[in-house]
Amino acid sequence: MSKLVLFNKPFQVLSQFSPSGGKRTLVDYIDIPGVYAAGRLDFDSEGLLVLTDDGLLQAKISNPSFKQTKVYLVQVENIPDRKSLLSLCRGVALKDGVTQPAKAQLIDQPDWLWARHPPIRQRKDIPTQWLSLEISEGKNRQVRRMTAAVGNPTLRLIRIRVAGWTLDGLAPGDYKVLSV
Repeated sequence: MSKLVLFNKPFQVLSQFSPSGGKRTLVDYIDIPGVYAAGRLDFDSEGLLVLTDDGLLQAKISNPSFKQTKVYLVQVENIPDRKSLLSLCRGVALKDGVTQPAKAQLIDQPDWLWARHPPIRQRKDIPTQWLSLEISEGKNRQVRRMTAAVGNPTLRLIRIRVAGWTLDGLAPGDYKVLSV
């Protein structure tokens, strides 16, 4: 039986176990030998990171050819207009190609959301807006590049779902182990 670990990665933690320049890594939170991240979540992003000790499962989760969906809550600068949302839904032209179509919608800030430390930068004259964004690929920093390309830079990024696994019930830095 394989182990699957669902981890709520805090802001400014690397998605790796090996030390790197004094930054916090997975070893600061998870003491389970033999598990590895199935995909990555960048240093400045938060939320669900799936780890496993099963190489085939790891490939199925992280390889874009398997089209596993990922859902993000994204706080962006300004309020995206209809054209921006349509662009996200149809696919956005990035330097490394056009993204696959996404599901994007404006949402209210979730009431269960934890405070980030340090908080995002606030500008007095520029509003922010939350989006729900679902993608099925995983280009490097894709969500951030997509929102920037439509004129709404990402201020905060939280992954809440990978395939059928969710962040539900996990506080930042917490994890749970499942058998699969």
